[in-house]
Amino acid sequence: MRTESGKIWIAHEEGREYLGAIPDGVEIEVYDGRGEYPSDPSDVVFWVAPYMALADSTQTLAAMPALKVVQLLSAGAEVWEPVVPATVTLADAKGVHTVATAEWVLTAVLASLRDFPHYARAQSARIWDRREGSTLYGARVLILGAGAIGEAVAVRAEAFGARITRVARTAREGVHAIDELPGLLPEHDIVVVIVPLTEATTGLVDAKFLAAMPDGALLVNVARGKVVDTAALLAETSSGRLNAALDVFDPEPLPAGHGLWGLPNVLITPHVGGNVPGIEERGYTLVGEQIRRFAAGEPLENVVVNGY
Repeated sequence: MRTESGKIWIAHEEGREYLGAIPDGVEIEVYDGRGEYPSDPSDVVFWVAPYMALADSTQTLAAMPALKVVQLLSAGAEVWEPVVPATVTLADAKGVHTVATAEWVLTAVLASLRDFPHYARAQSARIWDRREGSTLYGARVLILGAGAIGEAVAVRAEAFGARITRVARTAREGVHAIDELPGLLPEHDIVVVIVPLTEATTGLVDAKFLAAMPDGALLVNVARGKVVDTAALLAETSSGRLNAALDVFDPEPLPAGHGLWGLPNVLITPHVGGNVPGIEERGYTLVGEQIRRFAAGEPLENVVVNGY
């Protein structure tokens, strides 16, 4: 069996303690994507790219002619796919952020339904202002994206008594196809978007999609900002017809003067769906497993593009 060795760059010094056993012949260095390289990048064979790093790291990639693997700490790989050389394998961190992201979705849904943003504003103004909220119990929830995170959301929402409809690119048992959306959207109170950003999903949630949602419905986006037509969403939410809970945006960061900021029916968080304690441990536990597979010449997990 072919074995691999060489220099590996990881993005966080703290990640070292979670890697586990390092195979013979493997050298670990830390490069967080900023400043001077820790050593000559020309012999780096495996790069753990900094979390949330932009794919304009083409200069670093170009300095790594021996590179065989780019391992991401994020579940999304779409910004890296166009820039990673065809000879390099690209792997993501699928599964690392599942629980945290599902928790964010449930938190955002419940906070929106019970109007917690209103109460936060009232608390800041020291105003006692009671109002009636909505409930997740009995709500019709459409989950667009029936992967691991979507299923984790479904399980948690069902525990609150919600009625779940699953939608994916193609139909399978218990899952509707995406082309059924026009008939499904009018029947749901909450739509949770958890799809990868691809050519097919870019702009998927457009004016027509939003118009099909019933009055007072809640759109939750924890996928990628470009999945949603921001202008169309602004039009629907500023009119008060739809509500939204958003963790991702187009553009991102959301500009300070953007109209979404001031809407009382829009809950905004700054792309923190997976940002909880323990993420580094889970991420670098995966990285350690990938390093050992790589060194042993075994297939990697979570491969997005198979290069070398």
